[in-house]
Amino acid sequence: MSTVDYYFSVLSPFAYLAGTQLETVAARTGVKVNYKPLDIMGLFAETGGTAPKDRHWSRQQYRLQELARVADYAKLKINLKPAHWPTDPLPASCAIIAAQNLGMDVGPLCHGSLRAVWAEERDIGDPQTVQALLQASSIDAGVVAAAMDGAEAQYHQNTQDAIAAGVFGAPTYVVDDQVFWGQDRLDYLERYLQHRK
Repeated sequence: MSTVDYYFSVLSPFAYLAGTQLETVAARTGVKVNYKPLDIMGLFAETGGTAPKDRHWSRQQYRLQELARVADYAKLKINLKPAHWPTDPLPASCAIIAAQNLGMDVGPLCHGSLRAVWAEERDIGDPQTVQALLQASSIDAGVVAAAMDGAEAQYHQNTQDAIAAGVFGAPTYVVDDQVFWGQDRLDYLERYLQHRK
C-alpha cells in the first residue's frame, strides 16, 4: 500500500481548515496516511520561513482574510485570534505520535486537536486537554501515556524528515518526490495518486 507522509503542525490553522479531506482522498485512492506532526517554528528557521507575528503587516492582514474566507467556504467555525495560540505543541504532538506507533487511527485525534485550538478555545498545551481529546477519539489515554518514550525525539525527527523532503510549511503532503503544500492542494494530490496507480 502506498503512503502519504502528512507533515503538519497541531497549531496550523490551514491544517485545521483541511478538515477530513485528506482521509477522504486516502479512502478513495487506497493509500495510507503517515501522520508526522512537526515543529513548525523549527521548520521555518531552517527553510526561510517567518513566524506570523514577524511578518509584514500586509501579510498578517492577508492571512486573517484568507483564513476567514477558507473557513466560510469549508463551513468550519474559526477564531481568528484564538485564546491559546500559540501554545506548547508537544503534548498533543507526542500523543499523536505515540498513538500512531501503537497502530491506532489518529485522524480523529489530529482533527480534534486542531479544532480545540481554532474553534473551541482550548489549550492543547495542557496535558488534561490532551487526555480529554484522546478519550473523545476513543483512544485509551493510559495506554498512550505508557508508550510516550521516544515520542518527543520522533517529533524532532519528523521536522528533519520534512526538511529533507523539501517541506517548508504546513500542511504538506508528500508522495514519492512530489510535495503538495497547503490544504488547497489536496485535489492535486488526489489526481497524482489516481494517475500513479
